[in-house]
Amino acid sequence: MKVFCFLLLILVIAGLELCAQVPHVVSGNIVRHENFASAFVPSRHIDVWLPEGYTTSKKYAVLYMQDGQMLYDKSITWNNQAWDVDDVATRLLKEGKVKDFIIVGIWNNGAKRRAEYFPQKPFESLTAAEKEFVGQQLIARDLSNLKFESNADNYLRFLVKELKPFIDSAYATIPNKANTFIAGSSMGGLISMYAICEYPKIFGAAACMSTHWPGIFSINNNPVPGAFLRYLQNNLPAPETHRFYFDCGDATLDSLYPPLQKKVDLVMKLHRYNSNNWITSYFTGGVAHAEEDWNFRLHHPLLFLLGKASTSK
Repeated sequence: MKVFCFLLLILVIAGLELCAQVPHVVSGNIVRHENFASAFVPSRHIDVWLPEGYTTSKKYAVLYMQDGQMLYDKSITWNNQAWDVDDVATRLLKEGKVKDFIIVGIWNNGAKRRAEYFPQKPFESLTAAEKEFVGQQLIARDLSNLKFESNADNYLRFLVKELKPFIDSAYATIPNKANTFIAGSSMGGLISMYAICEYPKIFGAAACMSTHWPGIFSINNNPVPGAFLRYLQNNLPAPETHRFYFDCGDATLDSLYPPLQKKVDLVMKLHRYNSNNWITSYFTGGVAHAEEDWNFRLHHPLLFLLGKASTSK
């Protein structure tokens, strides 16, 4: 086990060294804000993608995306996969299908990623025994002896109170919620859901791909999905002014998601969400839990969030 952990550490360090490089993009430009400081969470890189022809003479919508080091360039990621979001965004912009926008890629915090992305209020609603169960499952998975605690509320404070004001001052943005979007996959999907529910005056729409509703890695005797469902039931923002995109595949970790997502769909319907402000897409045929799979269907959430025909008040 010690040898395995040592090798894992070497891979993580090598991955961090690769990711420290500024990504290459097919079009537009990446502006890196290194070690962006925060009073709420540890500092991290912020990689802002500006589309070709970006100019301060007009205003842009903003898409905040989780796991920023995995978004643009597979040659510098730990698993040689990437969302290639710049490719997809460029194509949609050239086709005139989406409004002008920039992307703010927020690096995750490595070993603390799960703590920052695990919605805090649902976790804290669990009983002491349930928290212990969840913590043990996560400790076993992460090969860590540290007690699990969610830090998602501070992560969202960082996004809303520090990062967004900086982005709106440094770039030519439209700062209202109708033009402020948030997106991510897996745990990144969870925190994106949590962000729009906690800050409905900030975010107008969220894209949650392969949302990790189990929280851990099994659905057997798992109290977490129920906690998320109760949270959504009590905290979904008004459907008249907010929009949600959900999806999932059917292979690897995504194979756990469809029955849980269907329960979320019922909550959405109970809150009067409809096809005008909510989409859940189910992808079949071996669609897995990986950046390549998120890339091939990324145009769906981008069109939903930023399509010229879409609206968000």
